[in-house]
Amino acid sequence: MAADLPGEFDVVVLGTGLTESVIAAACSRVGQRVLHVDRRSYYAGNWASFTFNGLLSWMEECKQGGQSSAEEATDWGDKLEEGEEALVLSVMDTSITNLEVFCYASEEPEEEEKEADASRHTPAPVQAEGEQDAQSDSPTCPQEVPEGDAPQEGQGQIDGLLQDGAEEAPGKDEEAASPETSQAREVQGEEPSANPSPTEVKKISYAKIVKEGRRFNIDLVSKLLYSRGLLVDLLIKSNVSRYAEFKNVSRILTYRDGKLEQVPCSRADVFGSKQLTMVEKRMLMKFLTFCLDYEEHPEEYLDFTERSFWDFLQTKKLTDNIQHFLLHSIAMVPPETRTGEGLRSTQYFLRSLGRYSNTPFLFPIYGLGEIPQCFCRMCAVFGGTYCLRHSVRCLVLDKESGRCKAVIDTCGQRISCSHFVLEEGYVPEERRKGAACRQISRGVLITDRSLLPSETEQQLSLITVPPLEPGAAAVRITELCSSTMTCMPGTYLVHLTCPASGSAHADLAPVVSRLFTETPGDTGAADAERPAVLWALYFNMRNATVPSTASYDLPANVHVCPGPDGLLGNDHSIRLAEEVFHRIVPDEEFCPPAPNPEDIIFEGVGPQGEGAGIGEPSQGEDAAEAGQEDDVKTEAAKDESLENAGSGEAAGQESGVEAQEAAALPSAPPPTPPTDE
Repeated sequence: MAADLPGEFDVVVLGTGLTESVIAAACSRVGQRVLHVDRRSYYAGNWASFTFNGLLSWMEECKQGGQSSAEEATDWGDKLEEGEEALVLSVMDTSITNLEVFCYASEEPEEEEKEADASRHTPAPVQAEGEQDAQSDSPTCPQEVPEGDAPQEGQGQIDGLLQDGAEEAPGKDEEAASPETSQAREVQGEEPSANPSPTEVKKISYAKIVKEGRRFNIDLVSKLLYSRGLLVDLLIKSNVSRYAEFKNVSRILTYRDGKLEQVPCSRADVFGSKQLTMVEKRMLMKFLTFCLDYEEHPEEYLDFTERSFWDFLQTKKLTDNIQHFLLHSIAMVPPETRTGEGLRSTQYFLRSLGRYSNTPFLFPIYGLGEIPQCFCRMCAVFGGTYCLRHSVRCLVLDKESGRCKAVIDTCGQRISCSHFVLEEGYVPEERRKGAACRQISRGVLITDRSLLPSETEQQLSLITVPPLEPGAAAVRITELCSSTMTCMPGTYLVHLTCPASGSAHADLAPVVSRLFTETPGDTGAADAERPAVLWALYFNMRNATVPSTASYDLPANVHVCPGPDGLLGNDHSIRLAEEVFHRIVPDEEFCPPAPNPEDIIFEGVGPQGEGAGIGEPSQGEDAAEAGQEDDVKTEAAKDESLENAGSGEAAGQESGVEAQEAAALPSAPPPTPPTDE
């Protein structure tokens, strides 16, 4: 495929992270010829989601990353013309470091697993216990992976919406292929109860986790979507929401005085809270009402513009209870944060309440790696060309103008382009202008039950843990249940994130030891109520802020996209994508709404029937999408797209790849924002 690439494009994009994918989709949507390539074998880069087995492959690549980077210097002289010079890109990505993995689950399968395997493979009488153990072929659990560099030329298995031929399909493809699996997931039949007691929790072996590895979708980055954030607005505006499904974050918790408490944030939560007295409830409602339109009351905070948000809260005569909830779980800022920023964060949180549920947050089913792939799909629908396991080795610069006029790929093909967009990891060190390099500490745990079991249903929870000791950082925890299709039934997937001060394991171990037990099956009274960690991964990731163009010594038509940042939302990435798009095509609209398939007219063919307009339900069955010969079946939900949110589903086939598509976000009775009674 790479050898047949056209020799000229308007925009070449290197890397398939969120920012790069949004730029590619936006450019393709307005008619730009886009080539989108990635040296990895999977989509989304450091925003990716992996099956468990795919994650193990990714870790192996991390360990061997330094070896694959020692490429022989190539002379590009025969590809250059007079007045040109080559700028060679980096072949190493050093954004992932200090990777460690620990396994606490039993390496041996449980007895009933052995019996099931024996009954499937042989009708012979059951052997003696010792003989069974001797013949057991369960995989060995890795105890620790030493520090390594970032993956290079990745071969880890992850199935994207646009990738074909992947041997390691994610859980959603397995579900589509197997009605029995789908039904089991729907009813969660493998779990004895929604929230089993410690005595009911079934032991899960490492062999079981590996065997059910396709049911996991493990994100490298842990983020949520603010329901009124820039990413959700973009999904609605561009109609990309039809390619994904979302779940509401059902509760927000905080760790205080040695236990987890639910944070009252909406009006209903505040007045229904058992943690607050009636006086505190009215006090909190009054402050939240002020925060909703604090700009209209400058006299309340102008004297504190140069002081911390913590100081400002103390002057409001709020109780310790309320100050804790506001600082750590609503504003979610450090105590030293300036007052203006703390108020903006609180207002942002409050304005996202009630759009889809009683919390401000949404999470994409099958993991955050779905979102970049959704935008890649949009780009492909409008004519973008995709090529994985392929990269750009150098830029061709015009000496006179200093602009990039072409690129040379790993096959030695010269491709002309007007603009070049690349992931930050490809920028050579000598071209960086001292940009600060901060780190995020990340932890991923597979546990046997929820941190705070609920009597009603599985919960998707956001948890904040304030600093446990002076000088430490607050830790943000996202606990995902199996209904998000990110873990197997009977387990929970827990993501931990905080600013790095050392290795991820050192930063996060105090919180893990406080909230979890690392000895599954321990019946001690102290550990009986805590979830057991079955498997844990820790690593540091570069904390990418939005840099100015002056951070890199690069031509004006070369645009750099940083990776994930340490914030909970995605606004920085979307702002940068829009900024880069307007530098490429200044007079075009950023990601205008994609037409419904029924509205598309082929050249030389009359109208295909009258389709639904933007904001109306789509009724079409078989319609064509621009530039594609494949049929797409879609059942779009009510739009303002995500605004009125249904859970419509669409199944499509593009470039021989089958994928589930869903239109709209989950609906919920919209509670009103907090107001004072």
